[in-house]
Amino acid sequence: MITTLHEGWTVTAVSSTGQSRPVVAGLPATVPGCVHTDLLAAGVIADPYLDDNEVKLTWIGRTGWSYETAFRWDGTEDERADLVCEGLDTVATVLLNGVQIGQTANQHRSYRFPAKHLLVVGRNTLKILFEAPYAYAEKQRAALGDRPGAYGQPYQFIRKMACNFGWDWGPTVVTSGIWRPIHLHTWSTARLAEVRPLVTVTDGVGQVEVHVTADRATQVPLTLTASVAGVTEQVRLAPGERTAVVTLTVQDPDLWWPRGYGDQPLYPLTVSLEDDVWTKEIGFRTVELEPDAFRIVVNGVPVFMKGFNWIPDDCFPNRVTRERLAERFDQAAGTGANTLRVWGGGLYESEDFYALADALGVLVWQDFPFACAAYPEEGPFRFEVEAEARQQVTRLASHPSLVLWCGNNENIEGHADWGWQDKLDGRSWGSGFYYELLPRVVRELDPTRPYWPGSPYSGSPELTPNDPAHGSTHIWTVWNREDYTFYATYQPRFVAEFGFQGPPTYATLRRSVADEPLTPTSKGVMHHQKAVDGNGKLLRGLGAHLPAPAGFDDWHYYTQLNQARAMAFGVTRFRALAPYCMGTIVWQLNDCWPVTSWAAVDGDGRRKPLWYGLRRAFTDRLLTFQDSSVGAAHGVDGDEVLVVVNDTGEEWAGELAVVRQSIGGETLAKEQVQVAVPARGTLAVPLTGSLAAAHPARELLVATLGDARALHFFTEDPATDLPPAEFDVTTEPADGGLRVSITARTLVRELAIFPDRLDPDATIDDQLVTLLPGETATFHVTGDVDSDALTAYPVLRCVNETRS
Repeated sequence: MITTLHEGWTVTAVSSTGQSRPVVAGLPATVPGCVHTDLLAAGVIADPYLDDNEVKLTWIGRTGWSYETAFRWDGTEDERADLVCEGLDTVATVLLNGVQIGQTANQHRSYRFPAKHLLVVGRNTLKILFEAPYAYAEKQRAALGDRPGAYGQPYQFIRKMACNFGWDWGPTVVTSGIWRPIHLHTWSTARLAEVRPLVTVTDGVGQVEVHVTADRATQVPLTLTASVAGVTEQVRLAPGERTAVVTLTVQDPDLWWPRGYGDQPLYPLTVSLEDDVWTKEIGFRTVELEPDAFRIVVNGVPVFMKGFNWIPDDCFPNRVTRERLAERFDQAAGTGANTLRVWGGGLYESEDFYALADALGVLVWQDFPFACAAYPEEGPFRFEVEAEARQQVTRLASHPSLVLWCGNNENIEGHADWGWQDKLDGRSWGSGFYYELLPRVVRELDPTRPYWPGSPYSGSPELTPNDPAHGSTHIWTVWNREDYTFYATYQPRFVAEFGFQGPPTYATLRRSVADEPLTPTSKGVMHHQKAVDGNGKLLRGLGAHLPAPAGFDDWHYYTQLNQARAMAFGVTRFRALAPYCMGTIVWQLNDCWPVTSWAAVDGDGRRKPLWYGLRRAFTDRLLTFQDSSVGAAHGVDGDEVLVVVNDTGEEWAGELAVVRQSIGGETLAKEQVQVAVPARGTLAVPLTGSLAAAHPARELLVATLGDARALHFFTEDPATDLPPAEFDVTTEPADGGLRVSITARTLVRELAIFPDRLDPDATIDDQLVTLLPGETATFHVTGDVDSDALTAYPVLRCVNETRS
């Protein structure tokens, strides 16, 4: 029987490391939760996500905390009673009725402590003392020797979510608390301690090896039963036996496929040991990694992985509900993405996360939680890392969506290329984890999935880690120092990280920053920009692409537009190189708080213009203009080519038309060719001389194939002879908002409507639409918005706008 222990908790500050702090004693606490959310609910602190409140709260991470509750216990006839802590953050001493029952030092593990000998009938007390995270990490650093990292925080010296200590997109809010459920579990005879199903498919026959570890209260024979897809098998465990394997053979199961490649049938697997029952859904599929090409193959089919990096969706993970995760998954899938990479500076995510991925066919690349630092392998860390890896690999083995285990984020690159070796002076840095311990655990516990030592990584410790020609690569030359057109200099095998910043939506920024006036450099806006020289890079990134902003409204629109263009440029470039390149994983899908960042969905869950741009770039059938290097990669000559990308299971055939026309809409030249692009294929079509611009500033190319279209301007917007935009607007009520139709009388460049400026809850179904003369676009806006304000500056924007 499970008895939750989530009621009646209080929290008290019990120690600190010299920082002044308020008196906190016996405040009501929410479990699961954390100290920040408890202090916020009690009114002790201001919201750390607003203005610069974050900087006033550093004392919290330098303070020890006591969580206490009392509960009634009526006794039990069961032989065992365990205290189960599914997640403690992080270094904790657990006392039941004043007696220490256990200690923890790892946010990434769950713990089970025998408790029956300490429980009494009637009132019992439970206290969990959390050591200040900074004190523990700094103590380990002093004992083991400092190690370099991307930030000055000691996150590599504690097994805790690294980005809790701040990142270039996140605040420093170092938490403590009971962050996942806690309960008493009473049981007799035996229980299922571990269930680890390994699913394989060979020649149409599915096999599930169910590896079970039992905890015993008595040494009697046990019956273990497993059932899936109408198949049931049993094995007997003799007295004293704790482990067993039940093998289930399923003839011709329906295969689980990635999103866009097929359906996602899931089969309930039920495992029972006497009265203890475990049930999860599994999927039948195979997965391989072809290391030389860095290509994921599912059910024998190479998959082009297009998607996003995933960071924790909140600095306080207990606030991330299944409903919130479902919204993020819908937002990811809504772009056409089929992959999320769970980044190594965060967490092993919740069961809800992986279950949603299973149901939607979203492939999961799972980093082990090591990021951007040299990690010690001595002291308590080797034990903790192996314990967490064994627990998490076992926990996640049932999920068909999980297709890759990865040892770390950027640590191999850091050791090779960031000057760490001199600073380490021979001290350990994590290589033993990435090359030995973690692959050994995965081979032992989950041989059905591939393991890769890190990202970026080129396949061998002897190779330069971030070589685009091998393995996975991260591209940060763009954003840090190069124009986004620099993406065109790369021919990578697989891009696991690349990104370009843009501010959050107006409603999100306005909610989180109280600046008056609101400017790109006002205090709150700058505090919600964590990247080094972030705003400088935003402005420099506009380069020749867009006009210089005249004020906040221009800055907001242009930098969001530039973010969308930059990432669309990179994504379409890498997709055009398929099948040589087989992955484009954008940094990043989501934010953990309101911030200017690389995310497509901001910290309040609103879609930025980048989201709409990526929806076009990720579309299954894509036309994209590319330079001669892409043509050469496909064996085609020509200064420019049009690449037809077909990421569907059917041939894409028809008449491809490319028209050179004037900005005013006059046809100047036209070429037509019949094309047939095989399923999951690409075709590069050379552009003939008649399509070369006679007057680049006054012309563009328009390519069409079926419903797909691509535009190519010969010059950047400020150098293009764009006319003042003229268009007709009509609005009518529709489905909880308005239907807005805009008909262009001239070319209208990058039309966008921002209804959240009028109603924070308002949404729109499309953004950044370029209309040729005579074309009409229709938008659906939900929310309480005024139609006149909706179609006026600064809510309606385009690059060639006129302002009254």
